Amino acid sequence: MGNNVGGDRRDSSGIPRGPRAPQGGRQVVDNRSVSGIQLLFVGDVMLGRLVNDLLRRVPPDYPWGDTLDLLRTADVRCCNLECVIADRGRPWSATPKVFHFRSDGKNVQVLQVAGIDVVALANNHTLDFEADALLEMLGRLDRAGIAYAGAGRTLAEATRPAVVVRGGLRIGMLAFTDNEPDWEAGDDRPGVWYVPVTLEDPRAVHLLEVVARTKAEVDVLVVSAHWGPNWGYRPPPEHPPFARALVDAGADIIFGHSGHVVRGVEFYRGRPILYCLGDFVDDYAVDEVERNDQSVICVVEWAAGAVRRVRLHPTVIRAMQARRADREEAEAIAGLLARLCQPFGTRTRWDPEHQVMELTP
Repeated sequence: MGNNVGGDRRDSSGIPRGPRAPQGGRQVVDNRSVSGIQLLFVGDVMLGRLVNDLLRRVPPDYPWGDTLDLLRTADVRCCNLECVIADRGRPWSATPKVFHFRSDGKNVQVLQVAGIDVVALANNHTLDFEADALLEMLGRLDRAGIAYAGAGRTLAEATRPAVVVRGGLRIGMLAFTDNEPDWEAGDDRPGVWYVPVTLEDPRAVHLLEVVARTKAEVDVLVVSAHWGPNWGYRPPPEHPPFARALVDAGADIIFGHSGHVVRGVEFYRGRPILYCLGDFVDDYAVDEVERNDQSVICVVEWAAGAVRRVRLHPTVIRAMQARRADREEAEAIAGLLARLCQPFGTRTRWDPEHQVMELTP
């Protein structure tokens, strides 16, 4: 969740905290034929507040720093868009909210210059400037050819998958959040796909039904989850069973975010659960213990109907810009990730030459 450092930072785990889409932006098509594809994920991308001020003076590629070359090597690029991109709207005031993130409408170019194909909109900042700004953003994303999932003009639209076609494969993404229940979309109300992370809840049952139905229509299914509170290097106890239920229902990749910091990766039935990819671009104050300026670029290699490998490239935020971590910090992030993956039985291998961590099912 995109806000400044604050609240209880204790981690009970004991780990030291040291052709253009139709309405809804739903499909992007590329009919190249390849033997496999690479799906790339980054966590929270927040382009509002001080980042927005900076983008009035610098080119739209600035927030991506030296990561652009790596982003462009992937076949499909996904992020959680942790702000609204619009010129209209007024700050949400119907319920208490401290942080409101909006980026100028022109900054859809920031996503375009990085080749972002799909954005997750189910999060706690999509309605920061009320429905007018959300609706403006949906139109801008549609015109930019960027698919989106997790928010919409109605609940039916918010629960509809974004679909990208690459190498003859249909890649779908659904997105939900357990944040901001007051923003839940309705039959005639814009909003986000709100789902409590409780398997017995009827909204969770519905989510699992949509996952199963969508998997029957796509080759690769990603489920984006903006879930849980801030902080903590270990996922909350309710997340693993919920994520595994999503995989059982048909999800191929769980794309988690919201916690500000990276968390371990689990392979369940050969499918990766990325519990949290942390913050990728923002202007937040940095916690000295739980390093919310450290993250990864995650690349999932998919071939012959299965995940072959997951690669994690360490990154840091410097001057409101994503940067590849230098050797010393990259090794520190890799060491942390190895410890975080260990409880899940996930095998990790650090490649010092290429500064990348490799995970295999």
